[in-house]
Amino acid sequence: MARLGIDIGGTFTDFALIRPDGATAVHKRLTTPRDPARAVLEGVAAIVQENDLSINDITEIVHGTTLVTNALIERRGARVGMLVTQGFRDTFDIGQEQRYDLYDLRLQFAEPLVPRALRAEIGERIWYDGSVLTPLDPAEVEQKVADLVEQQGVEAIAICYMHSYANPDHEEQSRQIVARRFPNLFACTSSDVFPYAREFERWTTTCANAYSQPLVDAYLKRLEQGLEELGYHGQLVIIGSSGGLTTPDTARRFPVRLLESGPAAGVLMSARLGRDLGIDNLLSFDLGGTTAKGALVKKGLPYKTYEFEAARTYKHKSGSGLQLRIPVIDMCEIGSGGGSIVSIDSLNRLRVGPRSASSEPGPACYGRGGQDATLTDANLTLGYLDPKGFLGGRMTLDAGAAQGAISRYADPLNLDVIRAAWGAHDVANEDISRAFRVHATERGFDYRRAVMTASGGGGPLHAARIARKLMVPKVIFPAGAGVMSAFGMLVGAMAFETVRSNRMKIDDLDADSFDAAMAPVETSAMSYLLENNLSRSQITLDRRLDMRYCGQGYDIEIRLPDGVSSVDLVSQLRPLFEAAYRDVFETLLDLPLEIVSWKVEARGPDPDFPLIGGEVTSRTVSKDALKGHRQAYFGLAGGMIDCPVYDRYLLRAGDVVEGPCLVEENESTVLLDAGDTASVHPSGHLMAEIGQA
Repeated sequence: MARLGIDIGGTFTDFALIRPDGATAVHKRLTTPRDPARAVLEGVAAIVQENDLSINDITEIVHGTTLVTNALIERRGARVGMLVTQGFRDTFDIGQEQRYDLYDLRLQFAEPLVPRALRAEIGERIWYDGSVLTPLDPAEVEQKVADLVEQQGVEAIAICYMHSYANPDHEEQSRQIVARRFPNLFACTSSDVFPYAREFERWTTTCANAYSQPLVDAYLKRLEQGLEELGYHGQLVIIGSSGGLTTPDTARRFPVRLLESGPAAGVLMSARLGRDLGIDNLLSFDLGGTTAKGALVKKGLPYKTYEFEAARTYKHKSGSGLQLRIPVIDMCEIGSGGGSIVSIDSLNRLRVGPRSASSEPGPACYGRGGQDATLTDANLTLGYLDPKGFLGGRMTLDAGAAQGAISRYADPLNLDVIRAAWGAHDVANEDISRAFRVHATERGFDYRRAVMTASGGGGPLHAARIARKLMVPKVIFPAGAGVMSAFGMLVGAMAFETVRSNRMKIDDLDADSFDAAMAPVETSAMSYLLENNLSRSQITLDRRLDMRYCGQGYDIEIRLPDGVSSVDLVSQLRPLFEAAYRDVFETLLDLPLEIVSWKVEARGPDPDFPLIGGEVTSRTVSKDALKGHRQAYFGLAGGMIDCPVYDRYLLRAGDVVEGPCLVEENESTVLLDAGDTASVHPSGHLMAEIGQA
C-alpha cells in the first residue's frame, strides 16, 4: 500500500510518497497559480513514473492547499449574499470598535466579504436562550433570496441570524427555502459553520465559508476528474487547518477550515519527530516560497486555537484582517519567504517582504521574467545555493540575474553586492526571530529550552542562524525537510472538531446536566467520521471546555481527562480550571466559575508511518560525501570563504559535520555556521548543536 502527500505552496508544490515497501520518495515542482490542479496532476504522474509504480499502487492521496487563503487575500471568491436578522445589517461595518493602531489617522480595516447592498434583512429574532421572539416569515425569506440571486447575481448565500447557536431552527428553515427555490445555489448557515456566541466572528466566518465554497467545489471537481483520467481509483482526503483529515465532501461543506492546511501539516510532522526522538518541546520553523511560519509543540502536542485572522490590511498587524473562528494549529506567520521581495523603505532601510514574487514570475534568478530581487536571489549571491544543482539539477538558477537584481538596491545604499545580499539574509533572520520571540513569549513558552525543527525549501538555510539569535541550543534538520509539509500530510488522522456555545455555571451543574450538554457536541463531531466508514470503537474523543470566572471576558481552555465518570469530572472542574488559570496569570480569584463553550475533537486511528532507527556511534564523515568547495559568505568565519559542501544522500548514520559548511539535498540546503556541529541520526535527520556567542 502506497500513500502520497501533496502540499500546494505559493512557489512550489511538494510531493511525499511512502512506497509499498515502506521506503519514501519526494518530488517538487513549480506551482501553477492560474490552475493549481495542473501542478498537482503533473506531479502525481511524475512521482509515480520516477518510482516505477502504477497509479493504482497508491491507495490514498492526502492533499493540502492554500486555495482558500489566497482567495481571501486576493478577493477572488464568489459573489456572496447574506440573510441577516433585521437591525443587524451594519454589524460588519461597526466591527468590534477596536483600533489596532491608536495613532494611525489613516487606519484601514479589511473590507467585509459581503458588501452592504448584498445583505438582506429578515424580520426574525431568537433570544439568547433559544426562545423565539419574532417568528420567521418563509415568504419574506424566499423573496429576499430571489432578489439577491435574480437582481444582484449572487453565487452563494450566508445565512446569519442572531443567537442561532442557541436555536438553529430559523437558519435551517431558511436554508431549506434556498435549496428548494435555487437548488444549485451554495448556501451555509452560521449555526452549522460555527455555533458560537459572538455574532461578529460567527458571521464573518460563515461569509468566508460561503465566499470560498464555489471555488473549492470547482477545484475539487477538477482534481477528482484529473485523477480519474490518470486512472486513480484510491481515496482522496483533504487536511484541515487543525491537522485533521477530512473527505472532499466535508471540505466542500466547510472550506473555511482549509485555511493554513499545508502549514498545519508541517507542524504535525514536527510533533511526530519530537515524539519519535523523545523530545517534548519544539519550535517548528518552516520557510517556504512566500512566508516563514513558526509553531509551538509542548509535551508532544501542537498548540491549537480557535482564533484566526486572514487577509490583513496591514500584513502583520493583528486586528486589521478578517476575524475568523475555526479550529487551527496556532502559528506565527511572517512574509519572509524565499520569494519575498527585497526593498528599501522610507527610512533607507533594507526590508524583506511582505510582497512576494511567487512562482510567476518568481525570483530574478529563476529566469522567468522576474526583475525584483528576492531572498532566494540574496542566498544565491552569498553562495549558499548551487545554481546548477537546484532541485537536484532539474532547475538552473541565473546567478548573474540575481546579482543584477540585488545591485539595484545595493547602489542607493552604497553597498557592494555581497554586503547587500548579506543584509537581506540577516534582515530576514532578524524579522523571523523577532516574530518567534513575541509568539512564544505571549504563550509562556521558553524556546531556549526547546529544540527547533527546520523545514521548507528555505528553512534549513536560515534555521541555525535564527536559532543562534533565539539562543535555541539544538536544531533538527529532517530528512526531506524541503517537502516536510507533504510528509506531514501522511501522519495526520481522520478528525473533525466541533465547538458549541452553552453558558453554564458549574455550581448549577450535576452529572446529568453535564452529559446533556456534552452529548450533542460529541455526536456532531463523531458524525463526520462515522460517515467515512469508521466504527465507534476506532474513534477517540478529545473533550475540552472554555471556562472563566463569572464576569470575565477572557476564557481559559481546559482539557478533560479520559476515563473519568461525569460525577467525578464535575467535581474536578474547579481544580482543573485553577491549575490552567494559575499557569497563565500566576494567581487565583475567589469568584464563581462558568463554562462558556464545549469542544470535542473526534479522531480516527493514526496511520502507519516509517519509524526512525536506534543509536549509532559517531565517526568521521566519509570522504565520498564531500562534493567539493565553493565560495560562500560566513561572517563568523571572516566573510567569503572556501566552504565545504556535502552530499546529504552520501552521509551515513553517525557521520559528524562541522560548520561552516553546506549540506545539500535536492529540495533544500542545510547551512551550519562557525561553531555549529551536526551528527547524522539513523533516520537521516541531521541533529545540530548550535554554537552560542
